[in-house]
Amino acid sequence: MDLETFAWLLTDAGRELIAVAEAGDLSDAAQLSEISRLRRLASPIQAAAAYETALLRRRALPKFPDAERMFFVREALEQASGITTARHRAKRYAQLDAGLIADLCCGIGGDTLALARVARVVAVDNDPLRLAIARANATALSCASQIEYLELDLETMAPPQADAIFFDPARRSAGRRVFELAKYQPPITLIDTWRQHTPAIGVKLAPGVADEDLVGFGAFELEFISVGYELKEAVLWLGALGQAGKRATVIDRHDATHTLFLPTGQAQPIVPLQEPGKVLYEPDSAVIRAGLVQMLAGQLGVAQIDREIAYLTSDQVIETPFARSWRVIEWMPFNLKRIQARLRELDAGSVTVKKRGSPLDTDLLARKLSGTGSHALVVALTFVLGKPAALICESMPITNWPLGHEVMST
Repeated sequence: MDLETFAWLLTDAGRELIAVAEAGDLSDAAQLSEISRLRRLASPIQAAAAYETALLRRRALPKFPDAERMFFVREALEQASGITTARHRAKRYAQLDAGLIADLCCGIGGDTLALARVARVVAVDNDPLRLAIARANATALSCASQIEYLELDLETMAPPQADAIFFDPARRSAGRRVFELAKYQPPITLIDTWRQHTPAIGVKLAPGVADEDLVGFGAFELEFISVGYELKEAVLWLGALGQAGKRATVIDRHDATHTLFLPTGQAQPIVPLQEPGKVLYEPDSAVIRAGLVQMLAGQLGVAQIDREIAYLTSDQVIETPFARSWRVIEWMPFNLKRIQARLRELDAGSVTVKKRGSPLDTDLLARKLSGTGSHALVVALTFVLGKPAALICESMPITNWPLGHEVMST
């Protein structure tokens, strides 16, 4: 889609065609027939753009509750922050009381929208189409008055003066994800220059970022964020926006925020090792990625089942937003035939297979282990005290945490 076509989408005729597309069949199987139908009402380019907008609005709903009023392009939507994580990050800038925030590489404006709720924002990108989409989204969501837009190549020109910066470099190249920090575009090393005049900087990173990639940034906070037990992203916080250390942030299904923080230089507790007890805990992915499994175990007063494995255990249920838990029915050294026989004895129906440290294909094994019984069970393939093992478990009720509160553990 080009700027001219996008400008047409914003007209009454364009919005009417999008509405026609949204009322149609957006399944993959119907794509050709639906676009052909739309071509009878507009040009081929306009028809394709309207169909794509309708399709991406539907796909964007998990990230943006107001997606039906917004505009997207595919790659920018894939990289865009969802509203939950964007609002979480914006709270940092609100605490900083920044008058003006520079949102660098703003894309379609996912973070711009959240930041504009706490301060004035200058949204910067080198793609005029994405800037136009960001402007349209801000208008649709009634926060355009808080935002300026600036087309700028950050590799050749300095960012605008601001009290704080949020930087979201591209982590895709030719449609493929980029995992190495050195391959982000624009180069992340640009912040070395920016922080000389704007020390307060937040940088969105892929959650797989390696510690060694960050060695040259001095004192920083590295935060890993998960939403609904799914690891979403990492954020590098510099200057007054962060504290030196690692943080795991869990945003639960009620949008309540829970954090574990370990300051740089502070040792984690030594956690006892023991065979599985009555309860198995799987720490949230943000806790695991932040390397705070031992800290969580120490706070809960539980043990590890293996020094190299993130599973924790205890003989009583301890409620925590930082881990999922299952009741352990029994555990045994790994032996597939023995596991199958025991599952039959337990009247197993659907079996979910989880693994930590095991090379086996969980989906294939789940199909092999599932039976026709009445009990839905979980089999965790892992190591116990250095030896391959299988834990047969069953689900427990989900913890009901109060709405809208924040738990800060430091």
